[in-house]
Amino acid sequence: MEEIFSAKNITKKFGELVAVDELCFEVYKGEILGLMGPNGAGKTTVFNLITGVHPPTSGKIYFEGTEISNVPAWKRCRMGIGRTYQVPLPFERMTVYENVLVGVAHGNGLWGRTAYKQAFDTIEICGLHGKKDILAGKLSLLDRKRLELAKALSSSPKLLLIDEVAAGLTEPEADLLFKLVKSINDEGITIIWVEHILKMMQGVDRLLVIMKGQNLCCGCLEDVMNNKDVHEAYLGVEA
Repeated sequence: MEEIFSAKNITKKFGELVAVDELCFEVYKGEILGLMGPNGAGKTTVFNLITGVHPPTSGKIYFEGTEISNVPAWKRCRMGIGRTYQVPLPFERMTVYENVLVGVAHGNGLWGRTAYKQAFDTIEICGLHGKKDILAGKLSLLDRKRLELAKALSSSPKLLLIDEVAAGLTEPEADLLFKLVKSINDEGITIIWVEHILKMMQGVDRLLVIMKGQNLCCGCLEDVMNNKDVHEAYLGVEA
């Protein structure tokens, strides 16, 4: 398998707080890597390190064989790294189409007819074509989540980071988002997927569990869920 991303002993400190501690992992082209951990484990910080929101205190980050440890966030986006956020924050006074078009123009550097077509195509993929002219502020939570995915896809990412897309949704709504994420992956986009809902992780190729910013366990879903250290991290030593 071909590596598309790797983190080599990355550490991130905020003053005396060590949020990520010499973490190592790799992501293979075309796979879905699930990322789980208790609250405060460092998952969001890992995403921020990958996307360039924060530089690592130490260690190195590679994307498609190129070190990007100190590459700014906008340039990583143009290189092919996209992300969603757990709490969608669209431009509420702009339409669905306009929100996605902003991503196409600034995240992908496209303009004119090419940009318009890509925005329409992305909206179609995410099931929002019939709502393209609705103001984003009037969307339901499910459609805001769809729009969040559309905005991330608008920059044509090769590696997509998904942050708790199912949070706050009903089970049927979460199932719809699960199918959408799988269809995105089927198009060849590599995914790192943070989620607390275990059912959503049943579609991953591998699952990485982190604890206190360190690699606790990584492997297939069944092996990870049967791991004693993972049980203790989530349920406590007595359990």
